Amino acid sequence: MKKRKLICVGNGMAGMRTVEELLALNPDLYEITVFGTEQYGNYNRILLSPVLSGEKAFEDIMIHNDEWYASRGITLHKGHTITQIDRQQKTVTSDNGITLDYDKLLIATGSNPFMLPVAGSQLAGIVAYRDIRDVEAMLTVARSGTGKHAIVIGGGLLGLEAAYGLQKQGMNVTVVHLLDTLMERQLDKPAADLLKTHLEKQGLNFLLEAQTDCFLGENHVQAIRFKDGRELPADLIVMAVGIRPNVNLAKSAGLECGRGLLVNDHLQTSDSDVFAVGECVEHRQQVYGLVAPLYEQAKVCAHHLADIGGKHYAGSVTSTKLKVTGVDVFSAGDFLGNEKTESIVFQDLSMGIYKKLVLEDNKVKGAVMVGDTTDGAWYFQLLRDNEDISTMRERILFGQAFALNTGDAGGGASLIASMADDAQICGCNGVCKGTIVKAIQEQGLTTIEQVRKQTGASASCGGCSNLVEQLLVHVNGENAAKPAKKTLCGCTDLSHDEVREAIRHGEVYTVAEVMKSLNWKTPDGCTTCRPAVNYYLLSTHPDKAQDDYQSRFINERAHANIQKDGTYSVVPRIWGGLTTADELRAIADVADKYQVPTVKITGGQRIDLLGVKKEDLPAMWADLNAAGMVSGYAYGKSLRTVKTCVGSTWCRFGTQDAMGMGIKLEKMTWGSWTPHKVKLAVSGCPRNCAEATIKDFGVISVDSGWELHVGGNGGIKIRATDLLCKVNTEEEVMEYCGAFMQIYREEARYLERTAHWIERVGVEYVKQQIVENVENRKRYYERFLQSQVPAQKDPWAERAQEGVHAHEFKSLKHIDIVKLADISSKVA
Repeated sequence: MKKRKLICVGNGMAGMRTVEELLALNPDLYEITVFGTEQYGNYNRILLSPVLSGEKAFEDIMIHNDEWYASRGITLHKGHTITQIDRQQKTVTSDNGITLDYDKLLIATGSNPFMLPVAGSQLAGIVAYRDIRDVEAMLTVARSGTGKHAIVIGGGLLGLEAAYGLQKQGMNVTVVHLLDTLMERQLDKPAADLLKTHLEKQGLNFLLEAQTDCFLGENHVQAIRFKDGRELPADLIVMAVGIRPNVNLAKSAGLECGRGLLVNDHLQTSDSDVFAVGECVEHRQQVYGLVAPLYEQAKVCAHHLADIGGKHYAGSVTSTKLKVTGVDVFSAGDFLGNEKTESIVFQDLSMGIYKKLVLEDNKVKGAVMVGDTTDGAWYFQLLRDNEDISTMRERILFGQAFALNTGDAGGGASLIASMADDAQICGCNGVCKGTIVKAIQEQGLTTIEQVRKQTGASASCGGCSNLVEQLLVHVNGENAAKPAKKTLCGCTDLSHDEVREAIRHGEVYTVAEVMKSLNWKTPDGCTTCRPAVNYYLLSTHPDKAQDDYQSRFINERAHANIQKDGTYSVVPRIWGGLTTADELRAIADVADKYQVPTVKITGGQRIDLLGVKKEDLPAMWADLNAAGMVSGYAYGKSLRTVKTCVGSTWCRFGTQDAMGMGIKLEKMTWGSWTPHKVKLAVSGCPRNCAEATIKDFGVISVDSGWELHVGGNGGIKIRATDLLCKVNTEEEVMEYCGAFMQIYREEARYLERTAHWIERVGVEYVKQQIVENVENRKRYYERFLQSQVPAQKDPWAERAQEGVHAHEFKSLKHIDIVKLADISSKVA
């Protein structure tokens, strides 16, 4: 039978998903031709942001490459724009002069970005954010060396993603938004304010309720001016202020259009031989911009193109679950509410969590969450099912496991088991639990990659990957495949643990020797594996390994933190946060001498000299050395700070000498290279003024001695410490601290914080090793002290001598550091 001809106008995610669904239903019905305006196959536009930030390459987000089209007999015309549809002759014509006839036509032309119609909008350096060409334009400016200031107009999802990516590229980014609420289509005011606070802590700037007047510049944009007269410098302007359905072609063909191209429940237009899907479509007065509804349209449309029918598109109830620059966000339904609804809210600002459910007659009508979105899929299911929640109303905000009394407050296997088969797991691709379970059972799937390939679940943003993995374990039980081994990087097939084990048992002491002995795929490695291998060598063989400076990050090579404007930040060590007038005077003199623009007290009780020129670093180090000060290692994967309160020395509540204990710990542990940065704190009483319970190693004074805490983190995701043990003497504090530092050094993976390491191995394991096993603890402690002997050399002094004339070092004083031999002699 002769194949019919199907032409798809648009090579994006909606159109190609329709083609995929059609091929699955009836692969031999049509001879398919696809026209796309871009010079690429179909790629995942949801993942443009990781490409902009540098976390992914363009190749990583391709959905359909040239081989995919060819292997399915699909003709792809890249770089072609259809300019005419002749519905009488049933032909389409492209701007490159190709005219082809069709039996059925699928229009998937997507949408166009809205560009503000103000003066100067045609200047170079002003771009939209819709496709890979926009990303390439932004990267060109960001990487030019002259592009420092970026303005992103639009505080919606796209705008925030663009801002994050540009900041990761080193630009100073300001988000300008017309309203007073970010992401107003997904968040209410409290949720948006919490998100804004998160993002400001990450360094993004915001200007809300600001209306653009014009753009300034001659050939290239130089500034933006607002209606109130304010101006901001700009080397790049990104417009992310909204999209409009691309219906110009449809209108010129005489198809009925409103805001979008009008379609019925079969996704047919006013011409029964012309179908349409995606952002260009208007269905029942609704236009959709999220990918999940577009994929629902694709499934229905494919059934009717395949002459199967039976499916109707009745519109989509949408939910949004995403990660905005590292912050989890979820919303669904009517999250704002109205006069008929009521809201119940849980809010913990210190933990960065906000949850709100909008109810009407004890039924969920909307939900919005920031920080903790674990139960988003469940709330969405309650909304879709219109389920009465009266019996669990007082518990519902605490999550499904608690509300249903499943006995698994962590939400693991029992939560997955309790979910209905039609509960949506993957919001992006509209894949429900039943579809995934059926695929796992019938096709014997054992890995998330197989599930992704067969069902599409987790194939877009990846936010549901954890749920998919839980389903694999739930269905397969003991036969569940172990997660695929995560290699150190693409240069080797070995994991972190395997590389470290090879170093531990081999006689290799340089990065080059390791890579040669382990048959590295790339002789010189990469920026991921070289620093890791260098650290594993130094931590395993501190007396023999040769530190490879070229395998360190720029901050560690420069012994200072590089800032976004190319200058550096210099932080001298201030032992336990305790300083003297002489030290303060020396810092003030250095700040004057080198014209330091900013001097800041840090959160770790130190003083940060910001804006130092690179060429001034050696001389500044020498001057600070001359005053008896050493590097604070604010740039290193090493001990950063030991924060203290005044303790019993001054405070009427203090029970122990917190400052003295902190200084002893800092002088013992400084200079030690660790898998990631390490922060310590000592509080003089249980009031915990030094915040010891969110540090990597925290000490809290009590009447009878000291409580020791481990594995805390005060970053984006706060983690409170686990109690390790209680001890009586300062000597025991030192011993436990050294032993903990050493087991962390020897067993954690490179760039793994203590919080993540303890979550992986469990605090009980650490207790077994260094609390319950006394001899083991003393061995770890002794190894730590031994490794410190070669480590505690001030890099500022060494590098200053390399970079400054000898006569400038005549006044260098001996730096009084703790005698490690004296500490070692105290080991019982």
